[in-house]
Amino acid sequence: MTLPRVLKWVAGFFLVFIAVAVLFAMIFGWNWLRGPIERMTAEKTGRVLAINGELKVKFGWPLPRIHANAVTFANPDWATEKQMIAADVVEITIDLPQLFRQNIVFPEMRLERPVVFFEQGIDGRKNWLLDRSQQDEGARIQVDRLILDHGIIGYDDAVQKTSIRSEFSTSNTESVVAGVSFTALGHYKGLPFKAQGSGGPVLGLRDESTPYPLQAEFTVGHTGVKAAGTITSLLKFSAVDMRVALRGESLAQLFPLFGIALPETRAYATEGHLLHSADTWRYEKFSGRVGGSDIAGTVQIDIGGKRPVMKANLVSNVLDIADLGPLIGARPGSVQAAKRAALPSSRTAPMPVQAHVLPDMPFKTDRWDSVDAEVTLKAKTIRHARELPLEDLVAHLSLRDSVLTLDPLNFGLAGGQLNAVISLDGRKDPIQAHARVQARKILLSKLFPTAELAKTSIGQINGDFDLTGKGNSVGRMLSNSHGKVALVVAGGKISKLMMEKVGLHLWEMLELKIAGDRLVNLRCAVADFGVKEGVMDADALIFDTEITTIIGTGSIDLAQEKLSLTLNQKTKNTSPLALRSPITIRGSFAKPDIGVDKGRVVARAFSALALGMANPLLTLMPLIDAGPGQDSNCGQMVRDARAIAHSANK
Repeated sequence: MTLPRVLKWVAGFFLVFIAVAVLFAMIFGWNWLRGPIERMTAEKTGRVLAINGELKVKFGWPLPRIHANAVTFANPDWATEKQMIAADVVEITIDLPQLFRQNIVFPEMRLERPVVFFEQGIDGRKNWLLDRSQQDEGARIQVDRLILDHGIIGYDDAVQKTSIRSEFSTSNTESVVAGVSFTALGHYKGLPFKAQGSGGPVLGLRDESTPYPLQAEFTVGHTGVKAAGTITSLLKFSAVDMRVALRGESLAQLFPLFGIALPETRAYATEGHLLHSADTWRYEKFSGRVGGSDIAGTVQIDIGGKRPVMKANLVSNVLDIADLGPLIGARPGSVQAAKRAALPSSRTAPMPVQAHVLPDMPFKTDRWDSVDAEVTLKAKTIRHARELPLEDLVAHLSLRDSVLTLDPLNFGLAGGQLNAVISLDGRKDPIQAHARVQARKILLSKLFPTAELAKTSIGQINGDFDLTGKGNSVGRMLSNSHGKVALVVAGGKISKLMMEKVGLHLWEMLELKIAGDRLVNLRCAVADFGVKEGVMDADALIFDTEITTIIGTGSIDLAQEKLSLTLNQKTKNTSPLALRSPITIRGSFAKPDIGVDKGRVVARAFSALALGMANPLLTLMPLIDAGPGQDSNCGQMVRDARAIAHSANK
């Protein structure tokens, strides 16, 4: 028998079967199929399907339609809810060609007043998989389009700490005609979740050609999202085109939502255009605020590789310097708290954990391998930097294989530049850090605009920092750091009154108060510290002017945040009335204490008083500062200061 004849016989048999089935249904109705369908479902899935109402079938090739009333489908024994589906009406179309291939495909499903619960167990079992163990990903019903009318859908996942209940109803609004409105409540990944919104009348679960209109507003924890636009294929999200507004307390709180590490920030709010196709997500032309700073730009994420790759170009017209604190682990208000804790009335009270000047919040390196990133930030103006006059910022952050690099990290500082390259190796615990910083052409007069010492100063500061350390916060890295810190001022002018105050020259201070201040030559200034185990020892600390030379010794403890420096003055001109006492800088970073050697001052005063009692003409002898009378070589002074520092540290 030839193949065409075989096909004719098969087709004829099939037509006869259909005709007999239709004739049988016309006489007895379709309800006779309920028993066979329920038994077959129980045999295949081990779960009970009950059709408690009327069953109807409308033939059509290749998509016959089945209508059933009062339908329930049980959950497996391990599930929390008894029924997976319970609906007053279930109407489905069946793809017969796919059914002949043993694939169950419903091109369309309509549910009236359904109650549906999806659940994923602790052991990975999923109640929507229809094999007996609920673990075969191929044992599922494919639904392409879903129509809902007044119902409830729930989802539980104990592993992800997620439990959400959503209520759906038909709507008829100006924006969505005969669509679906929904509300949802519960927890998502342990965070409180609340949502509301509306969409089109037909949910295109797998429809790759028809964008689905959606408007939604939801909150997860402290993060709020508003979205309006279209999504193509609600299960795959094959394409997205939406306006999206985000707000929250910190960008880091987006990690549970997106699974991508973002930095700690102050409160933020942004709005932009979200696009998605293939493996690319793009949040473009967004604008908003982070803390007190404006922010704008574009963020693109490619999810097609080993891990997501994020590229971002960000700009800020006005950047608030306080908004950079959380990025480096500074706790909000930590400096103010440290200052309050250092007050005399607070010294008996325990210092709060956050009362540190150096940033002590640990970096979350366990998240660094969630993304590779290339981020550029440019800020035109930096605000609230009166004590640290930063002028602009250019930064490029690179995160690859848990190694974070800032190169460059450039600030305009006091008319000059502060250029840094910083690397943090998050593959190691604790983090291995290396920082190289160059200070170039920083104007002394602008560096400390609130300090009286620098108001009339002229000169440029240059410097180099090279430090390595380890720790999971900036404070810990500095507390055990090693390296060098060096600053140099070559030439310039400085207030003579300030130098006379530093030298404790009372007579000259009185003269300048009466006649007015003037500038004197600043020959050189050098601050050279060796850093070992977080302690900065002064190898050379020199300030040389035409009237006074100041040589300092001591150390700065970065771990304890303590200062221990002594400044010795050597006047170059004879002063008839001077106290000649070393100046000490003690205390903490939060509350430095600058003073003089009171014992030495008192000793000089008593000496003057004693000599005055013997002979009034001798009263001023102990108060005269003869001085060396000549300039010193700056290079030699550096060498001498290093020798003094070494002998003091023995």
